[in-house]
Amino acid sequence: MPISNIRRWKQAMNFRQIEYFVNVAELGSFSRASAVMRTTQPAISRQVRALESGLKLQLFHRNGRGAQLTDAGQRFLVYAKGILHQLDGARHAVTGSDADLTGKVVIGLPPSIGQVMTVPVVRAVRERYRNAELTIMEALSVSLQERLLAGRIDVAVIHNPAPSPLLKIEPILTESTCLLSAAHGVKPRTVPFRSLDRYELISPAAPHPIRSMVEAEAARCNMKLKIALEIDAVSNMLQLVREGYGHAVVPYNVVRAGMSGTGIVVQTIARPTLKGTVALVTAARRPHTLLADGITDILRQVVQQTLNPESSSRRMAR
Repeated sequence: MPISNIRRWKQAMNFRQIEYFVNVAELGSFSRASAVMRTTQPAISRQVRALESGLKLQLFHRNGRGAQLTDAGQRFLVYAKGILHQLDGARHAVTGSDADLTGKVVIGLPPSIGQVMTVPVVRAVRERYRNAELTIMEALSVSLQERLLAGRIDVAVIHNPAPSPLLKIEPILTESTCLLSAAHGVKPRTVPFRSLDRYELISPAAPHPIRSMVEAEAARCNMKLKIALEIDAVSNMLQLVREGYGHAVVPYNVVRAGMSGTGIVVQTIARPTLKGTVALVTAARRPHTLLADGITDILRQVVQQTLNPESSSRRMAR
């Protein structure tokens, strides 16, 4: 970029304007940003207008319901947050410790993983980063990937993430799946995969990663599965299994989380064993920050401690 353009962009914005812009973007409203930042709404509006004027870009669609980012605003948000995070990182590098890092980090977890990871993650973050703002979103893996790409999540733990040049995917571990059945007269046993076509299955709707994995293996075996019900919510799926409306193929972390509870029999699937990947996923082009990197490291450790079968066995033995 020519030096003259760099100077023009530097003159077009300041850190205060960027901070106002990020808060309005994240809160979706000038009035909410005003309340959070404890300044007047007209002052925030003037600064954001000045930023738009300097950049010669419209960053928000303003309407009676609040403020929505334009396409240009969404692209600018990624870099604006990076600028603020880098400023915090520079301040931390010369003045403070991990406990002094500030900023907001948004984590995404699937419900079954959130059941076992939320408490230990919050505990570890609070111990290491006392000033961090932490948000944990629970959603299906497909939705988490979409939110990562939209810049709404900093890092997510995802089952079998779909490859994308826009995402950085770090596999952490593999885990087996199992078949859950109502306990009425059923004893735990090993179920050959090729016998799954005899069961009426309760499954998340496509393109859920577990559904995709099971159907891909069924296609290789020239099998047609009987999908009796499509249910995305794990808790509802388990209740339907418990009531005898069908069977469900789920990752073992659902069992380790205690979500299966009573009234359900856990059966191992074999020949072949279906194994999925649990991965840490971030947006490839998202600027790195010391706080986000530190919390990502915490996630990596908690995944190993809570979802690793050997770790789970040791905890159960105690």
